[in-house]
Amino acid sequence: MDRSVQFSLEREWTEADQGFMRRALGLAERARAAGEVPVGAVVVYEGGVVGEGWNRPISSSDPVAHAEIEAIRDAASRLRNYRLPGTTLYVTLEPCVMCAGAMVAARIQRLVFATRDIRFGAVRSKFRLADSELLNHCVEVQEGLLAAEAAELLGGFFREKR
Repeated sequence: MDRSVQFSLEREWTEADQGFMRRALGLAERARAAGEVPVGAVVVYEGGVVGEGWNRPISSSDPVAHAEIEAIRDAASRLRNYRLPGTTLYVTLEPCVMCAGAMVAARIQRLVFATRDIRFGAVRSKFRLADSELLNHCVEVQEGLLAAEAAELLGGFFREKR
């Protein structure tokens, strides 16, 4: 398996990819409106959304209520399976260590994330957990879809907080 970074320019993304990431950005807006760090995530299976989530650790008093975890839980519940082979997770920010581990455990097939998280990103920025040869499952990783929009949403949120 080729483990090189698969960075794609926006013009190379399918309309479906763009639509699912736009939906994730909408969920990130929902998190922002609630005072949470604006991150949204969508799990897709066979062309349809089966799970979605947005950051909620503050409002839920749950440190693991990240957008990706919420979306994975939703998808697993809807599909009635703790394993999610054949799925794609779209998320507006590069996943952290916890979320990357959850993707591997759930056997997510593909991850598409918008922008890197240079402080906590565990898929490309700090580590390469999702597609590590040391683990029993490798997630196909693609990055950069609607990166400017996601970065602006995050940047605006933090500018407002300061």
